[in-house]
Amino acid sequence: METHLRPLSLGEILDRTAQLYREHFLLFAGISAVYAGVLLALNLVQIGLDELLRALHMTQQLPLVTLGYVVLILPLMFVCAGAAVAANNRAVSWVHLGQPATIRRAYSAILPRLGRYLWLMTLVALVIYIPFVVIYGGYFALLFFYVRPKGLLSPGTTHADPQAMLVFGLVTLLFLLLLLLAGVYAVVMALRYALAVPASVVEDLPARQGLRRSVQLTKGARGRILVLCLLIVAIQLGLVGITQVFFILAAFKHHGQLAAWVQVVQQIVAFLTNSFIGPMYATGLTLFYYDQRVRKEGFDIEWMMQEAGLTVPEPQAPPAPETTEPWPAFAPPVLPEPMQAPDPAPPSDQVPPSGETE
Repeated sequence: METHLRPLSLGEILDRTAQLYREHFLLFAGISAVYAGVLLALNLVQIGLDELLRALHMTQQLPLVTLGYVVLILPLMFVCAGAAVAANNRAVSWVHLGQPATIRRAYSAILPRLGRYLWLMTLVALVIYIPFVVIYGGYFALLFFYVRPKGLLSPGTTHADPQAMLVFGLVTLLFLLLLLLAGVYAVVMALRYALAVPASVVEDLPARQGLRRSVQLTKGARGRILVLCLLIVAIQLGLVGITQVFFILAAFKHHGQLAAWVQVVQQIVAFLTNSFIGPMYATGLTLFYYDQRVRKEGFDIEWMMQEAGLTVPEPQAPPAPETTEPWPAFAPPVLPEPMQAPDPAPPSDQVPPSGETE
C-alpha cells in the first residue's frame, strides 16, 4: 500500500495535506466535531442563561455570571480541545502510513494517555506565553500602584505631574518593545516545539521527552513549518471571516445586541466552521513530523522493512562464559613455599662411621 514515505518539499507536504483532507474528510472533521460539539453546547447554555437573566430583570448580574461561567468551562474546553488534537494526530499518522482509522479507534488510542498529552500542551503553552504574562503583569501593576495614584488616568486631569507623565511614557515605550521581543520569542518557541505532540502520540513519549524530540526533529525545518502555519492561519481567518461576516455586520447594526435566534444560528455556523478547520494544524504538522524522520533517520526504509517482516537486529553484548558457581570464582593467590632450615652439623664428639679416618 502506498504511504508516500519519502522526503517531501513544502509544496508536496501542502498537496499531501489537501489530499488526505479530501480523502478522509469525514474522519478528521468527525474527530474535531467532538470538541466543536461540546463548545456549541456550552455556548447555547450561556445564551440561555443570558436570556433567563434578562427575563428576570437581572441584567446587572450578566457580566459577573458570564465571567463565572467562562471560568468554569475553560478546563472542560481545554480537555476536549487537547483530546481532539491528539486524536487527529493519531488518525493522520495511521492514514499516512496506509493503515485503517476510525473516529472511535483514534479516541480509544489516545484516551489512556490523555493526561500526558494535556501536560505536554500545558508545558508548551507556558514556555510560549509566560513572557506575556510577566510583561502585562508588570505593566498593569505600574498602572495600578503608580499611575493611578498620580491621577494620570482620571478624566479631565489638567495638572498632571510632569515627572509621572515622563515615567509613564517611558515605561509604555518599554512595554511595547518588550511585547515585540516576546512575540519573536513566542514564534521561535512555537516552531521549536511544533512537533512535540505528534512525536509524543506516535512514539508514545512522555512530555519532557516529547519536547526534546521536537527540538531534534525541527532543526533545519522551522522555516518551512512557519510557512505552513502562516498558510493555515490565512485559510482559517478567511473561512471565519466569510462565515461570520453577516453576524458581525448585524452586531454593528444593532449596537452589539443580537436576537437569541441569531446567536443560536451563529453558534451552529461556528460549529461547522470549527469542525472543518480544526484538523488542519494536526494534519500538516504530523506530515512534517514524518518528513523529518524520513530525512534524518531513514524512517521510510525502516517502515518498509517492518512491513516486509524484516527487523534490524540490535547489537548485543557477547555472552558471558558459563559457570556453575553462583559467584565468580577467583583463583587463590600462589604463596611461596616456606624455606626449610639446613640440617644441623653433627656434633664434634660424634664417632665417625667405620672406614673413615681423620
